[in-house]
Amino acid sequence: MSPRIPLRRLAVLTAAGVGLASGLVPVAAQAESPPSRQADYQAAAEEYGVPVDVLLGVSYLESRWDANAGTPSTSGGYGPMHLTDATYVAALPTGAPEAAEEAVPEDARGDDSRPKAAGHPVDAPPPAEAALHTLPAAAELTGLSTETLRTDPVANIRGGAALLASYQQQLGAPRGADTDPAAWYGAVARYSGADTEQAAAAFADEVYTTLREGVSRTTDEGHQLALAGRGVTPVRDWLVRLGLRKLARPDGIECPIDISCESLPAPYQAFGDGDYGNHDLGDRPQSQRIEYIVIHDTEASWATTLKLVADPTYVSWHYSLRSVDGHIAQHVKAKDVGWHAGNWYVNAKSIGLEHEGFAAQGTWYTEALYRTSAKLVRHLALRLGIPLDRKHIIGHDNVPGTITSTVAGMHWDPGPYWDWAHYFDLLKAPFRGLPEALSEHAGLVTLNPDFATNKPAFTGCTGPASNPCPARSSSSVILRTAPDLTAPLVRDPGRCGTRASTMLVSDHCARASAGQTYAVAERTAEWTAIWYLGQKAWFRNADAGPLWNVGFVVEPKPGLASIPVFGRAYPDAAAYPAGVPVQAVSPYAQYTIAAGQRYAAGPVLTGEYYRASTFDWSSPGDGTVIRGDLKYVQIQFGHRIAYVLRDDVVLRPAVVL
Repeated sequence: MSPRIPLRRLAVLTAAGVGLASGLVPVAAQAESPPSRQADYQAAAEEYGVPVDVLLGVSYLESRWDANAGTPSTSGGYGPMHLTDATYVAALPTGAPEAAEEAVPEDARGDDSRPKAAGHPVDAPPPAEAALHTLPAAAELTGLSTETLRTDPVANIRGGAALLASYQQQLGAPRGADTDPAAWYGAVARYSGADTEQAAAAFADEVYTTLREGVSRTTDEGHQLALAGRGVTPVRDWLVRLGLRKLARPDGIECPIDISCESLPAPYQAFGDGDYGNHDLGDRPQSQRIEYIVIHDTEASWATTLKLVADPTYVSWHYSLRSVDGHIAQHVKAKDVGWHAGNWYVNAKSIGLEHEGFAAQGTWYTEALYRTSAKLVRHLALRLGIPLDRKHIIGHDNVPGTITSTVAGMHWDPGPYWDWAHYFDLLKAPFRGLPEALSEHAGLVTLNPDFATNKPAFTGCTGPASNPCPARSSSSVILRTAPDLTAPLVRDPGRCGTRASTMLVSDHCARASAGQTYAVAERTAEWTAIWYLGQKAWFRNADAGPLWNVGFVVEPKPGLASIPVFGRAYPDAAAYPAGVPVQAVSPYAQYTIAAGQRYAAGPVLTGEYYRASTFDWSSPGDGTVIRGDLKYVQIQFGHRIAYVLRDDVVLRPAVVL
């Protein structure tokens, strides 16, 4: 039986077309005006006997109160309360072939001196864990249909309140909207869906941190919500009653202590014919500096992800992060080299994080995932001396192809729906620009679109490539050939060949992303052109939220008509010891930088090659880092980073005097 519904709630549900179990709608209620979304939480809390602060806190850690256009999260969750329906999501039509991983498969190892490593497989059916199927349970508790709970945010909030109340009842804990939030720790922990005591506690602790600190924001639907901070000390004894298993935390695990993290080592194993997997041993950062942390999504469920990284014939990454609660598993030590980025130079100098999710279908990430990921990245960056900026914290979609033939096959995850600005806020390294009074002197621009309102018209998330995607928040900025919304999109000759760029969700041939910094080529009152893949690319300022900046740019040295661009920063041939095959310093055939063009400069790097080609290091030079005299400058070239020879460029301040 459904609980008694307040009259004002009946009015709202009736206006939304939501069917009620009783079928009775008081006439007086129909005349009331709909309450605000803040009032929706209050009403649901009163209806099911949940403190409204607890309901708001849980919802914030799941979705930041967003509705996400009624689309599923990366773990099959819907709405502000992240009610999960993994079986339903698994049955949805998949995206167009072009929106899946590229037709030209990426070699995750990214080393053309060795055979290719395996790529992503098709995901298995969803597992049966209760955490992935809370929406049907909410439907049973509320009497509302599963479709209504998926698509109607108000109904979704009611469903989440009903679940919390049922968890509290099963624990035998105090209930009621006026009960002390401190007594709801066990129910909040269970709402996480975590299967271990540590993961459940980490989720609940984040909720109670939110209750203490307070938060306010405008949601993706334009609702202004606020949760006032209050002193509350949760009663953690309720956690024991959940009966969850306890994880052992081994010595040496490389995670901060305030997140849930377990060790599930990836195998380092020989399996015949001179081949081995699924990573390489190393001695980083003593042997070579770790420059990058690479953000991926798994394109597979949590269960499938763990199976893959445990397969010695497959590839590897350092950490996996679970969507539903932010739990982390470490697979490869920071000192060792994972096979994850599709570029051996980047692999040898990076740590890879795989976030449970799908870049097109199931396209939003939970706040729990963002928070634990940011805590992990900040911990690693501070320990390893990695700057917290978009030159060093990059997406898989920002990793360059190694040579001409590999550019087209590089991956595009975590996709246009990853919220880079929020992520860097959590990293405590927000994107910044010059004061407006100094903006006219800026030679660089950092993109910072308003994630909540920036909703490009992408296609191909599900079904045919022409299918419009739902209007979802995005970090992407669309680039055109002229300062006009009707102008063609710019073209990436390396990734897209001779075809025109499109709005297909996977096609970033004409896109930049939040936090990326570019050299300014031209400005008008409403539009800005940046140097992008050898051309001027225009964005409308109102869409991009430009932050004007100064820094350094590279441009070809005087007298050079053009200079080459590289996808890896390898040493010169003279640096290689006898018996070690020389790795070619191969420029791209598709790209050059012409005289007069400028690109935002990143770090200056010494050419390096980490030689690791055999399991037992029996090949000459194995286990060593080879360095030469060549110097490179990392640049923001297009959507991806690239490298130019230091001897080819002038490195100068990007200041307009």
